[in-house]
Amino acid sequence: MSANDPFARLPEAASFTVTSTTVRDGDAWPPEQFSSGVPGGKDISPQLSWSGAPDGTKSYAVTVYDPDAPTGSGFWHWAVADIPATVTELPEGAGDPTGSGLPEGAFQLPNDVREARFNGAAPPAGHGLHRYFVVVHALDVVSIGVPADATPALLGFTMAGHTLGRAVLIATAETPA
Repeated sequence: MSANDPFARLPEAASFTVTSTTVRDGDAWPPEQFSSGVPGGKDISPQLSWSGAPDGTKSYAVTVYDPDAPTGSGFWHWAVADIPATVTELPEGAGDPTGSGLPEGAFQLPNDVREARFNGAAPPAGHGLHRYFVVVHALDVVSIGVPADATPALLGFTMAGHTLGRAVLIATAETPA
């Protein structure tokens, strides 16, 4: 596992709280949050609840990112944009291919397998422990203004100047050799 902090070079942002009934901060993903290509994996997005966002929050985005993937650029598992500021929870499974659990106006961007849905953990066998940064971003705009087919990296780039706060939960996964 690397010490790579995906937020180290981004502008400072206030901290607020994100919790999950699916996984606790620092714990391993349950089998359902692994990729369907892994035995027992079901690509089910985690339940998320958040509170304490900074004043002036007009929308949220949610991302799930693995900085430890052996790609040189990490791996984006999920990205959701334009979650209304009145929403403070996503149910487990909201990241299905239809986005049926997302609030009106919110949309999923294609992840690094180019599918607009949650893609579960699948660290390469023997590669060691991977961290999955589950982040709720509090934004100062109602719509972040990226197209639905944008990459999560473009979403992150666009959010950099609009982020008021970040709520971070880190889950882990490892596939034995």
